[in-house]
Amino acid sequence: MTKNLNFIDWLAFTILIAGGLNWGLVGFFEYDLIASIFGGETEVLSRIVYSFVGIAALYIAYLLTRIDSIFSKTADEMTIKEKELKKVV
Repeated sequence: MTKNLNFIDWLAFTILIAGGLNWGLVGFFEYDLIASIFGGETEVLSRIVYSFVGIAALYIAYLLTRIDSIFSKTADEMTIKEKELKKVV
């Protein structure tokens, strides 16, 4: 599967993981790392980072539907690349 992920896919995963870790810190320790780095929750840079995390989450949701559509195809409908991907996963 990793062979078929492009730069945008990896970037979205990275941003989403960073956002998830930040929310984990908020939930467990009431510490917002993003707000601490960028000067507060309402600062422009913090809001931009939060927005990118949201966009990354939407993109990953789209990516998962794209991956699911590959696995729901019958063998006759698959391209050679999709058949190879299904073997790996």
